[in-house]
Amino acid sequence: MTSMLEVRDLSVHLGGRRRWLRRSVPPVRAVREVNLDLRPGEILGVVGESGCGKTTLGRTILGLQREAAGEIRLEGRSVGGLAPREARQARAAIQYVHQDAGAALDPWWSLGRTLEEALLIHGVTAAAERRERVDAILAAVGLDATVRPRYPHELSGGQLRRVALARILVLRPKIVILDEPTSGLDMSVQAAVLNLLLDLRRRFGLSYLFISHDLSVVRRLCDRVAVMYLGRVVELAPAETLFAAPLHPYTRTLLAAAPSLDPSTRPATAALQGEPPSAARLPPGCAFAARCPHAAPRCRSEDPPLEHADDGRQVACHRWRDLPGHSVPGAVSTAQLAAHS
Repeated sequence: MTSMLEVRDLSVHLGGRRRWLRRSVPPVRAVREVNLDLRPGEILGVVGESGCGKTTLGRTILGLQREAAGEIRLEGRSVGGLAPREARQARAAIQYVHQDAGAALDPWWSLGRTLEEALLIHGVTAAAERRERVDAILAAVGLDATVRPRYPHELSGGQLRRVALARILVLRPKIVILDEPTSGLDMSVQAAVLNLLLDLRRRFGLSYLFISHDLSVVRRLCDRVAVMYLGRVVELAPAETLFAAPLHPYTRTLLAAAPSLDPSTRPATAALQGEPPSAARLPPGCAFAARCPHAAPRCRSEDPPLEHADDGRQVACHRWRDLPGHSVPGAVSTAQLAAHS
C-alpha cells in the first residue's frame, strides 16, 4: 500500500549555541533518526513520556520546526526545502490540531473571521465561497452558523475542539496531526470528540497522526502505535498486538503504569525507576539502559537498531528475544488489556 506520508531518518536538534570564552551549550536531540509511514485512512498513534519528542515530531512534519537531517515525503514528494508558495500548498495537505484548542484561537477575533482567514491565506478570495465552505464544515463538526459571531471564551472545551477541527478541515487536508486532542475533557465529551474524529476520517478520507499519552484512547482509536523514548521510536506495531504482547521493556513499563480500577489486573512488570537522561547529553549505547531492569553490558555500549521482529513489527532492543513472554500472545492478558480501556 502506498504511504500518504513517509518520514525517513528524521532528526531534530533544538537550541545549542557557541559562547565566547565559555563552554558551548550542546543542542537537545529532540528527535533521533525516526522512520515512520502513514497509510491512507490510517490512524497512527505516537505515545511516550513527556519530553520524548512526540510534539516536536508533529511540528517538524508540519513544517513549523526545521529538521537537522532526514526527509519528509508527502505522497512520494519531498516537502523539505520548498519555495514559500510551494511550501504553503504542501502544508495545506497536512494540518495540525493543537493540544490547547482555546489558546490556538485568537481571542480578539470572532470564530467566523478565524475560520475564513485560513481560506483567505490560501487564495479563496470570493466572500460567498468562504461563507459557504465555513458553514458546511461547521455542520460537519456538529456546530451551526450561530457560532460565527461568537468568541473563543464563549464556548465550552468540547465546542472549542470542534472549532479547532473545523479551522483545519476547511482547507480540505489529507493528513491531520492531532496533539492530545482529548486532554482536559471529561469522559462524556471525550467520547463525543473521539466519535467525531472517526466520523470525519470516514467522510473526508483523512489519515491521522495521533499524539497522546492516554493509552486507553490510543488503543481504542489507533490502527498502529509508535512508542517513543528520548526522541527515538523503540517499538512500532499494530495497536492490538502492542497492547497484547509488548516487546520492548519500556513499552511494558509504560503499559504497567497505565491507570487501572482493578489492581489485580495490572501487569506484573516493575514500575519505571529514575529519570531519563538529558537529551542534550545522551549516554553511549541504549538511552533506556540506565532505567531498564534487563540491561546487559552490551546495552550500555551499543545503540540498538530498530529491527523487525518475527511477526513483522519493529523493536529497538538488544535483549527483546531474551525477555520472558516475548513470543507468548497473552503476555499481557485480555483482562489487563480491558482494564486499560
